[in-house]
Formats: sequence, structure tokens, C-alpha cells
Amino acid sequence: MRKVSLLILFLLAELPGFSQTDSSQTAPDTVKIGAYVISVHDINFREKEFTVRFWLWFIYDNPEFDFTSQLDIPNAKTIDKPEVILDSVDGKAWVMLKMKCIMKKQWTVEDFPFDTQHLTIHIENAVFDNSKLIFAPDIEGSTFDKELTLEGWDINRFTVNTTVNDYETAFGAAADQYSEYASFNIEMDIERNAWGLFAKIFIGMYIAFLISMLSFTPHPSELEPRFGLPVGGLFAAVGNKYIIDSLLPETTSFSLVDTLHAITFFIIFATLVVSAITLKLYDHGKNDLCDKVNKIGSRLVVLFYVIVNIVLVSIAAW
Repeated sequence: MRKVSLLILFLLAELPGFSQTDSSQTAPDTVKIGAYVISVHDINFREKEFTVRFWLWFIYDNPEFDFTSQLDIPNAKTIDKPEVILDSVDGKAWVMLKMKCIMKKQWTVEDFPFDTQHLTIHIENAVFDNSKLIFAPDIEGSTFDKELTLEGWDINRFTVNTTVNDYETAFGAAADQYSEYASFNIEMDIERNAWGLFAKIFIGMYIAFLISMLSFTPHPSELEPRFGLPVGGLFAAVGNKYIIDSLLPETTSFSLVDTLHAITFFIIFATLVVSAITLKLYDHGKNDLCDKVNKIGSRLVVLFYVIVNIVLVSIAAW
């Protein structure tokens, strides 16, 4: 009796509509995708963007896919109309697109100019979600032009991979407000050749510091150079800070640029404090103590500034 029951269940399972597997839940189509980066240029920190040119290729079976019109790059500001090459490979559709995009980028500037940046380009199909389309990365074929040169930068790492992007909406296509789309990602790590740029942008600040240090050479009784030189150095340091800030995006974090300038402002203020103390001692006729305070104070100020700068720059650079 048990054998008969099992036989009946087996026969029923073969009947149309009885199978518990929903025919609509078919496996998604796989699209082989790769990229070749031609150039990265026009890196703009202030506008939070960079421009990239690259080739994309797609190999697939499903005739419903049309990457010439369905392609989406979510983190792009603008996408130029691509150059299109259509062909077939082993009976499959082969589409090649030459892309030029202006990409959005939140730059990491805490260690500027000793910064390393991570560039990412996300590629999606705007029509078919993850249940209909998945990407298989062409890892061996994907690379960047070895003659690609970013002035002032080194390319440390290049990779391609696939992920799934979650969206808190179904874009009106379903009752549940959630959807997933396959994403092909091009990622590059670039590191700045910083020492030349560091010297160029901070030379004004260090000159301002040296100008303020000259105030220790006149006698404490000479008011004009003792107080005029540090104030002049302060204005020079503030001007240098504004020039560098014009190159960087607005950020709430305290960067190396902010720290070094803040220390310079503090040191210039310390210079004025030492001059004020020595002047007070001189007015009270304590000439020996006045000279001693001036000598020790000047050395402490210079030593503190040099050590702090070496430590902070070393941490940022390494």
C-alpha cells in the first residue's frame, strides 16, 4: 500500500501545475561584462568630481537586453552619448561601448596633500533587476591603459567586481517598496606624489612663521618690530590658508591643512606673549631676567613648532 501511494504521488508530481516549483521563478540571465579604462583626468576637489573615459563590453543571450539604451551609472554626474560597436561572439550578442563620464566623488582630504583616493564606477541595467539579470565580471580582460598617467598621482590598485545595489523602492512595479539591481564596479586606488605639492602650498605658511620668529632678534624695548613682525606673519599665514581652502571641498572634519595652520596661528600668538612678558620685565628694570625669558621663550617656541610639524607631517605621509 505504501508503494502504491508513493507511485501515485510521483505521477501527480509530473502533472502540469502540480509541481511546487513556480515556472515564473526562472534563473536570471548572466551577462559577461568587462572594462578597459582609457584615462582619468580633470580631478576637481572643489567640485567633487573627476572625468573618466573607458570601454565597456557585454556578452549575453537574452534579446530583451539592450545596453545601448538601458545602461545606468548611478554615481555619474553626466554621461556622454557612447560610441557603440555591435557584433556577436559564439552566437551571443556582443556590445561594446566607449564611455565618457563626469563622476561624483566625495574626496578624502584629511591627509591632504598626502592623500590616497578610491575611485569607483558603478554600472547597472536600468530596466532589469537582480531577478532577471546578473553580471559575471571579465576579470582577466579588464584592466587600464598602462600608459595612463595621472599627473602627480600613482595608480596603486585596479579591480573589477560585482555586487547588488539595494533600493528602498520598487519604482512602482511592485507592492513591496524594495528592489535589487546587479552592479558591476570598476575600482581604482590612486596615491598622490605629495612632497612637491606640499612644498608649494605650505611655503607661504612657513615663511610667515619665520617672519614672526625674526621678532625675537630686536631688543624687547623695540616695540614696532617685536609686535609688528608677528602680526604681519599672522596675516600671511591666514592668506595662505584661504588659498589652500579654495582648492579643497568644504568639510566639517579637521584636516592636516587646518591643523598645521592652527598650530602656526598659536605659535605666532605665543611669540606675541613672549614679547609682552619681556617688555613688562624690561619696564620694571629686570633686564637680566628679560633677556633670559626672551632667550628661553624663543627657543621653546621654535622647538615646539618644528617637532609638532615633523610629527604631524610624518603621520600623514606614512
